[in-house]
Amino acid sequence: MARSDKVAAVAELVERFRASDAVLLTEYRGLTVGQLKQLRRGLGDNASYAVVKNTLARLAAKEVGLDFLAEDLKGPTAIAFVSGEPVEAAKALRDFAKENPKLVLKSGAMDGAALSVEGVKKLADLESREVLLAKAAGALKGKMSQAAYAFNALPSKAVRTIDALREKQGEAA
Repeated sequence: MARSDKVAAVAELVERFRASDAVLLTEYRGLTVGQLKQLRRGLGDNASYAVVKNTLARLAAKEVGLDFLAEDLKGPTAIAFVSGEPVEAAKALRDFAKENPKLVLKSGAMDGAALSVEGVKKLADLESREVLLAKAAGALKGKMSQAAYAFNALPSKAVRTIDALREKQGEAA
């Protein structure tokens, strides 16, 4: 590659790193073109999977403050650039790696922080954002109905106590 091509490639990678909510590094050694195509389809619309030159990727990662990725940018490396929900992409990579052991998860980064292989797997084990929000909403609704019951119980208990006192006074008189 000519020098101007390399500068343009690094600039493109810098843009992709900056536009991504998360990046996940994998080693793809031994996978066929068909398997890589299947993986790209499995990642969905919010992630793109690209084979990159390690030297150029190291330069781009350093420029955006992701220096820690440099140690995993060795050997045949591909990067999943995730824009949106990183859980779905991590699940897709984990599931594909289970079916195709030649795909190796290396590491990643999310919100500027490093993700180890274990971190990527934990991210994949999380439920989607929608499920977590639904669970939180259900928990809040339950607590609100308990609070409403408690607030209604106090006045109704007071009314029953007053009625019982009136009946007792009526019987005594």
